[in-house]
Amino acid sequence: MLYYLGTYLEQFFGPARLFTSFTVLIAIALFAGFLLTRFLLPKFYSLLPHDRGREFVPGSEAAKGKPTGSGSVFITFFVVLTVLLVPMNELQLSVVCLTWITMLTGFLDDRSVKSWGEYRKAVLDLIISIAASFLLYNFLAKKTGCFFWLPFITDPVHIPEPVYIIISTVMLWLSINTTNCTDGVDGLSSTLVMIALITLGSLFYFVLGHKIIATYLLVPHLTSGAAWAVITFALSGVLMGYLWHNAYPSKVLMGDAGSRALGFFIGVCVMVTGNPFMILATSSIIFVNGGMGLVKVALIRFCHIHLFDNIRFPLHDHMRKNRGWSPTQVLIKFMIMQLLITVALIGMFLKVR
Repeated sequence: MLYYLGTYLEQFFGPARLFTSFTVLIAIALFAGFLLTRFLLPKFYSLLPHDRGREFVPGSEAAKGKPTGSGSVFITFFVVLTVLLVPMNELQLSVVCLTWITMLTGFLDDRSVKSWGEYRKAVLDLIISIAASFLLYNFLAKKTGCFFWLPFITDPVHIPEPVYIIISTVMLWLSINTTNCTDGVDGLSSTLVMIALITLGSLFYFVLGHKIIATYLLVPHLTSGAAWAVITFALSGVLMGYLWHNAYPSKVLMGDAGSRALGFFIGVCVMVTGNPFMILATSSIIFVNGGMGLVKVALIRFCHIHLFDNIRFPLHDHMRKNRGWSPTQVLIKFMIMQLLITVALIGMFLKVR
């Protein structure tokens, strides 16, 4: 809306054209998201459900009684900001709506006296992931050609339509659930997701959305890259505002409402880049921390195979319980590892081709 308002007003007032600059919109989205969440989130504490603690989870008693499900607030702020600031196409609008729906499923579980159960949530995640995959295919891959640009390969690789949808569905489902599993230490999930969002937003704006740079690096040019960058930085801004209150010792928790929506959005952005391996650059620690636990549980339940019996998952629980790391040590060390991985893999993916 602001973009179109700037387009209209610039004929009467020249400086209004700044509102048509994606650089300006990124700055507005980032700061507005932070300020909205920083100052308004506490006003919703009394309306949010309260954490009931989790059995067998180290440190869960510290979270017991705190407001949770605050993802319902900052994800809604994010949706409002994108509608007000970004000239969105059909795919982007659909993704923003599905992000809010993913948040809603998590929030309903957060406020439920009895947990929905793993299988029910897994099915809901699968339905949302399939819907998003078909949207990605119809509005993006089908128009530009169903191709992935991959590390160590110069030319884009053609992907059959069913394979594209399967890869996208698996990517989104895993991203939702591994991000959800990582939400267990104050500030950990939000910090790791913020690194992923800033990485993806920068990639959208400076590389994929820039025709000359994209051509130089032999990656496909994404005409809507700048708009994706604004959306991504809007989510980064509201997440920063949440982290202001969630930093150790936290005053509020995002709950499934936040972690599931954030995981979904990261997965979508990775698919939009056209390189599914980008998830390794943005979310390696999230995938290892939460994903290995999913693998361990699946092997035990469905194959009766016991692996990693001496390791607790999510991995942050193992580090706290078995290695004696404090919550701050977990946050800082995981963040350092993710930053090192991100820098190394982004350079490798873009240059070693």
